[in-house]
Amino acid sequence: MNVSKIARYLALALTLAACSPQPVDVSENESDTLQVVMHEKSSAAKKEIKARHPRQMVSPSAVVAGRIMQDVSFIPPAELTTESYVHQDDSGFLLTKSEPLSTFSIDVDTASYANVRRFVNQGTLPPLGAVRVEEMINYFNYEYPLPHSTPFSVSTEIGPCPWRVEHSILRIGLKGKEVDKKDLLPANLVFLIDVSGSMQSPNKLGLLKKSLKMLVAQLDGHDRISIVVYAGNDRIVLEPTKANERHIIHQAIDHLTAGGSTNGAQGIVTAYALARQTFMPKGNNRVILASDGDFNVGTTGMGELQRLIEKEKESGVYLSVLGFGRGNYDDGTMEILADKGNGNYGYIDNVMEAKKVLVRQMAGTLYTLAKDVKIQVEFNPAHVAAYRLIGYENRELASEDFNDDRKDAGEIGVGHTVTALYEIVPRGSKTALPTVDSLKYQQVQIAAGQHGGELATVKLRYKLPDADRSSKMSVVVQPRDNREENSVDFHFATAVAGYAMLLEKSQFKGDLDYADVIRLAKQGRGKDPDGYRAEFIRMVEMSEMFSNE
Repeated sequence: MNVSKIARYLALALTLAACSPQPVDVSENESDTLQVVMHEKSSAAKKEIKARHPRQMVSPSAVVAGRIMQDVSFIPPAELTTESYVHQDDSGFLLTKSEPLSTFSIDVDTASYANVRRFVNQGTLPPLGAVRVEEMINYFNYEYPLPHSTPFSVSTEIGPCPWRVEHSILRIGLKGKEVDKKDLLPANLVFLIDVSGSMQSPNKLGLLKKSLKMLVAQLDGHDRISIVVYAGNDRIVLEPTKANERHIIHQAIDHLTAGGSTNGAQGIVTAYALARQTFMPKGNNRVILASDGDFNVGTTGMGELQRLIEKEKESGVYLSVLGFGRGNYDDGTMEILADKGNGNYGYIDNVMEAKKVLVRQMAGTLYTLAKDVKIQVEFNPAHVAAYRLIGYENRELASEDFNDDRKDAGEIGVGHTVTALYEIVPRGSKTALPTVDSLKYQQVQIAAGQHGGELATVKLRYKLPDADRSSKMSVVVQPRDNREENSVDFHFATAVAGYAMLLEKSQFKGDLDYADVIRLAKQGRGKDPDGYRAEFIRMVEMSEMFSNE
């Protein structure tokens, strides 16, 4: 590595450390190749994933050797890793005249962003499967109006598309009701902790212990804590204990040690059984799984694990999933467990992220405001020739699923925000679109009169946590008034989407480059009291360097 390149990395790392709430990781290795590959497990599910998705190879650049600042952590030389990711291609454009309805389940997971940050801080771009656009966008909070008579508000905004000037972006935003901490329901929490041999490192079990203590500090005597651990076998190390008895809980956490194989499925069964035994009918009952996802004995197949979680969640116990570590991290397993367990999924790469997820956003992480939240957008062919949903590829639903209360969907927590973006091709655009034959038995009638001026209608369905039937709400989207300025949040959300598209090498990124993303993100930085948006800008600047090597 030449001197000028070292100097550039040093300058960026110092800037990132100064502006970011997150520690910056650096590597001293200059020759080893970090390979992010599909995990070589023997289970049928892993073989299926490998068959569907090619191996993903990443060649990192070493940053600089040594400790730059006091809060900059040191990473040992890169080594062969077996991290598992499933990449899904972007959803393409759909013609409004033949498919006017777009339906999907919301997603409040944020794991992808923290994981991508970990790769960038290590000096490399992430593998394609680690990038999920919606999770990166939803990592950030946005200023949406507070709800009044419903669990959450719905707002929309139209603006220009940064990567295709003839297109537009529709931003849909949800804001969950905020609840004062003293008014939260009592919590019955079962920590399900992976103590297998793969967790034996400071950035895994060591960081996990610190994270759990942060969470315990937010609870009081009305709440109950239990701890189940699993390796080759599972066992209860802390019976249900009042959360204000912190010395007892800390002692149990401090005594955790790692070793052995990973029978996660049996641990899941035990944790849910314990949660049912201490079930609070008027409380928040939840299992918190903390692991690197490396299940290697017992039930390891993805289909089997999915069915297990779907069965257990019927008890009314929710699931939060916290991912830790690197080297053998199994993102695919962790995501499916959260999705099927009526829960959320976060990745903890350092203590500051633990504080964000488990302290600042504790209510949203642990307390469900509404479940089975679905969005359905009906586009008006009078104004929209075609559209595509950006991200949410594994959350798309059939049109008829929207009104089917048996169909599972995502959950939104107290105070959470959810953002979704659509790229819209206006009617009359010169964009080349897919073609379909004219229908023989029916014709599409373009709305006139009362509804002719509307761009789209956004509909939502949701259930309250203890309800079996859904409620519905809707918002009409009007065409953009070109005299109006777009919000800083609009600029920032589109910048994050653009960055994700560059990382994914998306076919829809157009002429977008890293300089465009940086410019757009700076427009959308706003007040940024916690520094997360400034950190994002530095991440993009570092990614631009890595992309040119």
